[in-house]
Amino acid sequence: MSALTLKVAVNLVNEAIRAGRAIAAAPLTIAILDTGGHLVTLQREDGASLLRPNIAIGKAWGAIALGKGSRLLALDAQQRPAFIAALNSMGQGSVVPAPGGVLIRDQAGNVLGAIGISGDLSDIDEQVAIKAVEALELKADAGVAA
Repeated sequence: MSALTLKVAVNLVNEAIRAGRAIAAAPLTIAILDTGGHLVTLQREDGASLLRPNIAIGKAWGAIALGKGSRLLALDAQQRPAFIAALNSMGQGSVVPAPGGVLIRDQAGNVLGAIGISGDLSDIDEQVAIKAVEALELKADAGVAA
């Protein structure tokens, strides 16, 4: 697979919703972005709060913009808050440095896009994102140090 098609993006969203419901997660919002940071699809479950779409997009956008999962961006925010503040200034507030933004890689390791999830605790959002990506036999890169 060399591109993130709408069909793949919709399947990722469906898998994320399935994974979220399996663990009784709070209502989730799932955003799928391509390698250019453009929104391919977004779904907001019934009951998800007002800002969840912006947060989900921000988690995915940060992962794409910096080439690493948003868990590492959260660590950057703790260790280098001025850097994250500068990024958000340049990106017009688009980076959300919290777990739940996961790079989507093909089996060769090429980045296809990113998934961002918001709605539950950030660790749960990330867990659901990873399960969705792996359900499609793609590689999830959450930025977890190996």
